[in-house]
Amino acid sequence: MPELPEVETIRLALRQGSAEAPALPGQRIERVRLGWPRHVAAPSPATFRKRIRGQVVQDVQRRGKYLVLPLTRDTLLIHLMMSGDLGMLRAGQPLRPHDHTVFRLGSGWELRFNDPRKFGKVMLVERPELILANLGPEPLSEGFTRPVLAERLAGRAGRLKPLLMDQSFLAGLGNIYADEALHRARLHPLRRSADLRPGEAAALWRGIRGALRSGLRHNGASIDWVYRGGDFQNHFRVYGRTGEPCPVCGSPIQRILVGQRGTHFCPVCQPQRPA
Repeated sequence: MPELPEVETIRLALRQGSAEAPALPGQRIERVRLGWPRHVAAPSPATFRKRIRGQVVQDVQRRGKYLVLPLTRDTLLIHLMMSGDLGMLRAGQPLRPHDHTVFRLGSGWELRFNDPRKFGKVMLVERPELILANLGPEPLSEGFTRPVLAERLAGRAGRLKPLLMDQSFLAGLGNIYADEALHRARLHPLRRSADLRPGEAAALWRGIRGALRSGLRHNGASIDWVYRGGDFQNHFRVYGRTGEPCPVCGSPIQRILVGQRGTHFCPVCQPQRPA
């Protein structure tokens, strides 16, 4: 699943454009092709097609794992979910497999939502805050400080790994960056959040931000056929490295299931009970 660094990498590419494709802001949406109408979560597909026609993209923003596109009248929200990707292609290029939702632009380009597993969602809404308000703080924002994280941890009784992946607790983390952040913080994924000492909470704050910033430096991770451009997968500390040596102590990385998700950690650097 694309997480904060992957979604942010896509956002920057769409917002800035490149030598291969123009920037998305300023583009007028002429019409939309819905090859998979279930992509549209709101309003109905027919209303979606009609209402979005003629609106101009004002900006490309991000909130958690959502791409947020303010338009002339409404806001277009796109969640890539498990396998989604979003890119600009010339209108004359043949549709690729899984180009399910295609926004035809007045410039002769198309914004294509490619989604092999068809779990992605698009929404056209007047008040995006009604959907985005349930998300937790942005982990790289200035307002997300050590005391803020410590306070949020103290109010929860769950295990660390599922908590970090809870989008209402913190926006943008998923399986990869939760594992990477916990290794940086030297915390076991099954530690209880409310039991963390102040120094451990501070280490987790640094670990979260460090893992995300590293992912951003490498344009995210490309670990599936749907992702493009990133090479953070070549810099993982623990994720997907079962049996390989820990980069800190050399012990073999272990894999367990936590909340039905594969979870990777070092048993020496991340003991289940604090020293």
